[in-house]
Parts: sequence; structure tokens; C-alpha cells
Amino acid sequence: MTDQRPTDVLLWRARLEGHGVPQRLSLTGGLRPACVAWSLSEALVHVYARLPIREFVDLDNLSSRFSLNVDGAPAANVPLCRLESVLDLPGASHAAMPEAHYVVETASDPGWMDEIARWYADEHLPGLAAVAGCVAARRYINHDDVRCSLACYDLVGADVLRSPAWLAVRETEWSSRTRPHFTHTTRTMFANITETSR
Repeated sequence: MTDQRPTDVLLWRARLEGHGVPQRLSLTGGLRPACVAWSLSEALVHVYARLPIREFVDLDNLSSRFSLNVDGAPAANVPLCRLESVLDLPGASHAAMPEAHYVVETASDPGWMDEIARWYADEHLPGLAAVAGCVAARRYINHDDVRCSLACYDLVGADVLRSPAWLAVRETEWSSRTRPHFTHTTRTMFANITETSR
């Protein structure tokens, strides 16, 4: 029996040690990258692509249909993740061009993921989306990583994370109760380089 999961968005995570910023990223199978983000400090690129419709699909099926090319050559050993969209909010600066892409990936202590999901849906994501400088705030379930919660924010610049309004949303009572139950958490600031994929 195949492991079929509801999937709206595909995510490729490529480590490009010693590669520098990729000049051209493309996808096979008729998909175009919706967002390409590069972290110099991690030598990591995230490539997101939206499926035309939500599908219940297994990884083998997706891997046979779609793949990532980096600078004209097939990218080998690049993990593909199935993402299920649960929140997609326009930001206070939704008309601006995002220069930064901030990603928080986490698992949780046993029994805490439902509370974390409520916190994201009712307070945290709407609060951060309302901060000036936030272009969009999204949260996905990642069906192919122990860090099953992936929240990402398109920002006009990385300095939005240091703004008083952003910090105020992070420092609520509910945040203080919830965040200690995150596990395996990674926080990565990327440059949005989506134009390099075209």
C-alpha cells in the first residue's frame, strides 16, 4: 500500500556546498517554481512549486513526474517533500516584492501539535501577517519530515524580524506557553531569489 498524502505544494531542499547562488533552477513535468530561496550560511536552496490541484499522492509518483534541475543539470539526491497547505495569509505589505523568506520547521512534544496548530491559526500567523514588512505568511504540514510543521514568511527584508511589532507578536503569553514544546526546530533566513529561476 502506498503512502498517499494530501499535497498542494512540493518542496525541494538542495544543499549546494561550494556552489554559490544558483544561476538557473527549473522543474521538469510542466511545473514552475513559485518561490526559490537561498541561504548562504546554510548553502541551502528551497524550491517550492504549487500543484494545479490538491492531490492525494505518494512520493514515488511525484518523483517520477517532477524533478529539479540546477544550472541546466539534473539535481541528484535532493529530498522532495509533500506539503499540505493549512494557512495562507496575505501580509500587511502584500503588494511589496519580498526580498527575504524566513522558515520555521518544527516537531512537537507528544500531544502538543494540536495546540501548536491552534496557536498558529488563531494568534501567531495572523499576528505576524499583520506586521508591516510581511508580504505573506503561510503554514504547511510537511508529510515527509519529522518536523511536520513548516511556517514560512515572505518579508520585504530580514530586518522585519527585529521590528517591535514582530517581536511583540512573538512575546505573547500563548507563545510563551507553546514554544517550549517545539522539538527538532530549525529557523532559517533565506534570500528570495525567485527571479533566478526564470
